[in-house]
Amino acid sequence: MWFLGAVLGAVVAAKIYSELWILGALFGGIIGWILGSRARQRNEEHFKSIEERLRRLEETLQHLEQRSLSPVSQPVSQPDSGRAPLPGRKDCAKPAALEHSPETADIHATALEPAVAAAIVAEPAEIPPPPPAQREEAASPAWEWLLRGNLMARAGIVILFFGFAFLLKYSYQHIQMPIELRLAAVALGAVLLLVIGWRLRLAREAYGLALQGGGVGLLYLTIFSALRLYGLLPAAPAFALLLAVVALSALLAVLQDSLALAMLGAAGGFLAPILTSTGEGSHVALFSYYAVLNAGILAIAWFKAWRLLNLLGFVFTFGIATLWGSLHYRPDLYASTEPFLLLFFLIYVAIAVLFARRAAGPVERHLDTTLVFGVPLISFGLQVGLVREFTYGSAWSALVLGAFYLLLASTLWSRRGEGQRLLVEAFLALGVVFATLAIPLAFDGRWTSAAWAIEGAAIVWVGVRQQRLLARLFGMLLQLLAGFFYVQDKGVPAGDWPVLNSVYLGALLLALAGLFCAWLLQRHRQELHPAERRLQDLLFVWGILWWAGGGLHEIDRHLRNSLQGNAALVFFTVSSLLFSRLERCLSWPQARYPALALLPLMVLLALRMTFHAAHPGAHFGYLVWPLALAAHLLLLHRHAAAGDACLKWLHAAGLWLLAAIAAWELAWAIDWWVAGRAAWPLIAWALVPGSLLALLALRGERLPWPVAAQLETYLVAGGAPLAIFLASWFVFGNVVSDGNPWPLPYLPLLNPLDLAQAGALLVLCSWFVEVRRLGLRPLVTVPLNIAWSVLAAALFLWTNAVLLRTLHHWAGVPLYLPAMLRSDLVQASLSLFWTLLALATMVLATRRVWRPLWLAGAGLMTVVVVKLLLVDLSNAGTIERIVSFLGVGGLMLVIAYLAPVPPRQERSQAS
Repeated sequence: MWFLGAVLGAVVAAKIYSELWILGALFGGIIGWILGSRARQRNEEHFKSIEERLRRLEETLQHLEQRSLSPVSQPVSQPDSGRAPLPGRKDCAKPAALEHSPETADIHATALEPAVAAAIVAEPAEIPPPPPAQREEAASPAWEWLLRGNLMARAGIVILFFGFAFLLKYSYQHIQMPIELRLAAVALGAVLLLVIGWRLRLAREAYGLALQGGGVGLLYLTIFSALRLYGLLPAAPAFALLLAVVALSALLAVLQDSLALAMLGAAGGFLAPILTSTGEGSHVALFSYYAVLNAGILAIAWFKAWRLLNLLGFVFTFGIATLWGSLHYRPDLYASTEPFLLLFFLIYVAIAVLFARRAAGPVERHLDTTLVFGVPLISFGLQVGLVREFTYGSAWSALVLGAFYLLLASTLWSRRGEGQRLLVEAFLALGVVFATLAIPLAFDGRWTSAAWAIEGAAIVWVGVRQQRLLARLFGMLLQLLAGFFYVQDKGVPAGDWPVLNSVYLGALLLALAGLFCAWLLQRHRQELHPAERRLQDLLFVWGILWWAGGGLHEIDRHLRNSLQGNAALVFFTVSSLLFSRLERCLSWPQARYPALALLPLMVLLALRMTFHAAHPGAHFGYLVWPLALAAHLLLLHRHAAAGDACLKWLHAAGLWLLAAIAAWELAWAIDWWVAGRAAWPLIAWALVPGSLLALLALRGERLPWPVAAQLETYLVAGGAPLAIFLASWFVFGNVVSDGNPWPLPYLPLLNPLDLAQAGALLVLCSWFVEVRRLGLRPLVTVPLNIAWSVLAAALFLWTNAVLLRTLHHWAGVPLYLPAMLRSDLVQASLSLFWTLLALATMVLATRRVWRPLWLAGAGLMTVVVVKLLLVDLSNAGTIERIVSFLGVGGLMLVIAYLAPVPPRQERSQAS
C-alpha cells in the first residue's frame, strides 16, 4: 500500500511541479502507509473482538459447569408444584441426606441437564460488554493519534497545504497581483481555518484539530514566504511572528491534548522552507527559523511526553542539516554554523531528559533511545564534518562531548537519584565512550567504527534493560557495521606510538563492545529470544577475534621479527589470565574458553618458533616460557572441574609441551658447549623426557598437585607419548649415532650414549611396571609375553649396536652398512657374538625351564648357521668349508649337551 501511494504521489507532484516529485513520493508513501496500517489494524481489531467473545463464552461454560456440580439444598421435585425447579434458585437446593447418596446421582444429573441448556442461552446476556477503554487499548499507541477520527479530513488538509504552496509559486510567476494582497489572502485563510477548527473542537474534535493543524502550517508558509521569497518582512519581525505561531500551535496542542495538532503544525513548519525554497538564501535564516520551531517542540516537551513529536523534529532538523552540510558547507561558514549545531544538540538532549521524566513518573522505566543515543551520534558526525580542517578537531570535540555527558549524568544523579537511574547510566556510558574515543581521534579519523561499536553496545544494553528486541538487533548490527568501516580504513596511516594509536585502540574498542554485548546477553539469557542465544556466541567470538587481531597486529607493527613470537606469548598469557579473572568476577562461563586456550596457543607459537628461532630461550624466551607454563598451571587449578575431559587433555598436553621445550633448550645448550661435535646433543633430547617419565613412575603418587590429583592422566595420557618418544629415540640413536664421546675416550657400555640407552630402557620398564601395578588401562591389558619379547628385541638391537660402535672406534671399520657387509672382521664378530648369545639364551632357558626362550635362542643359532653358510663361506675353498661345517656341527653338539630343549608339559610352570 505504501509503495502504491509513493508512486501516485510522485506522479501527481511531477504533473504539478516537477521539482517536488521526491516530496510527493514521500507524502504519498506516508498516506499509503497510513491507509494500509489502518486496514491491518481493523482486521486485528476484528480478530481480537472474536477472540474476546470466545473467551467470554468459555468463562460462561466454566461458570455453568461449576454451578451444575455444586450441591443443592432442596429436593429435585416438589409435590405441590407441577414444574421442575430452575437452577440457581435457593428453593432448588439438594437435601443433605441426598448429598452423598449414590442412588440419587443419576436423578440429580438428569434433572440438571435442561436447566444447564437453558442457562447457556440466557447467560451471555448477563455479561456486560467491555468498556470502550478496553477496545482502545488494543490499538497501537503509536498510530492512535494519527488514525483516530476522520482520515479524509487530514488528507484534505495536507493536500490543501500543498495547494496553497503551489498557488503562491504560480501567482508569483504568472498573476499580476500585489504580492502583499496574495499573502494576506493566504494568511486570512489560515486564520479562518484556525477559528473554524477552534469552534469545532468540542462537537467534532478530530475534524477541528485537522483544520487547526492546516491553519498553523499555512501561517508558517505565509510568514516564511514573506521573509525569504519576497522580502516583505524584515528578519526581526518575521521571527517574532514565527515565534508567535510556534507558541500558538504549542498552546493549542497542549490545551486540547492533541498530538495530531502538534504533529501537523510542526510538519508544516518544517516543510515551509522546503516548499518555498528557490535554491538561494541564507543558511543563518533557515537554521534560525528551525531553532524557533525546535524551541516550540521543547516547550511542548515540558508539558507532554509526546515521543513522535520529538522524533519528527529530530528527523527534520538533523536530516535537513545533514543534507545542507553535504551540499553547501564550506570551512569559511564554520562560525555561522557551529552555534546552530550546538543549539540543536542541547535542545534535543533537553527533550530526551524531559521525556524520561514525563513518561516514567516517579520511577523511571522508559527512555527515548533514539534521542538519547541518536542525538550524540548524528551531532558528532556533523561536528567532525565541521572541524575537519582543524588539527585534532575531532579529538577535542569528542573530549568535550564526553565531559558534557559525564557532567550531565552527575547533575541528574545528584538531583533525581534513583528516579533517573537508567538515563544517568546511559549518559554515563556516553560520557565514557566519547572521552575514550578522543584518544584514537587524536591520531587519525577512524571515529566511525569506534563510535558505532560503542553506540551499538549502549543500544544493546538499553534494549536488554527495556526488553526491546529491535533495539538489541539494531545494536548488534551496528557492531558489524563498525567492523566493516574499520576494515575499510586499513590503509589509512596510524600514529607511531605503540598501543596509543588509532589502529590498536579502534580494534580494542570493537573487541570491548562485542564482549560487553556477549556478557550482557549471557547474563539475561532467560529473557532473550531463542535465536538471540546463538547471536550471543557470535558476538563473543567476534569480540575475541578483534581482541587477538588487534594485539597481534600491534606486535607485528612495532617489534622485529625475532621478538614477535615471545611478545605474542606474553600477550596471550596476559589475555588468558584476564579472561579467567572475568569468568570468576562476572560469573561469565564463556570467558573460561579463552582462558583455557592458552596451551593450544603456546603449542602453535612453539611450532612457529622452530622456523624463526634457534632455541626457545632466545630473545627473552628463558623468562617468557616459564611464566607461560606457570600461568597454564594456575589456570588449570583455577578452573578445575570434576569429569571435565578437556582439562584432562590440557594436563597431558602441558606435560608434553614442557618436555619438548626443555629438551630442545637443553639440546641446544649442550650442542653449543661442544660446538656441534660428538653424540652429546642427541643424548640431551632424551634426558628431559626420561627424567619426567622416571619421576612420574617412581614418585608420582607422592608428588604435589597436579600430579597426585591427576595421577592417571599424567601416567597414561601424559606418560605414553613420552614413552613412545623415548623408544623412538632409543632406536634412532642405535641406528644413526656412532656414540662419539669427545673429548672422552670411547669405552664399550661406559660411554655417554650407551649409558643413556641403558637408562632409557630402565625408565621404560619402570613406567610399564608402575602403570600395570596401578591397573591403569590400556597397558594393564598387554600380555607379559609380548612385553618380554619387546624388551628382548630392544636388548638385542642395543648389544649389536654396541658391538658395531666398538669395532668402529677400535678397529677403524666405517659405520656404514655396505662397508660392514664387506668387512670380514665385522661378519666374524657378529657370528661369534650371536653364537654366544644363542648359547647363553638356550642355557638360561633350560635352567629356568622356559621353552619359548629356548626356541628363540635356537632360532638365533639357526640364523648364525645360515649366515655362516651363505655369507662367510661364499668365498672360501673346500677345506675352509669342511672346517666350518665341522666347527658348526661340533658347536651345535655342545649346545645340545649343555642346553637340551625343555619338555613341553612344563611350559605352564615356566610361564
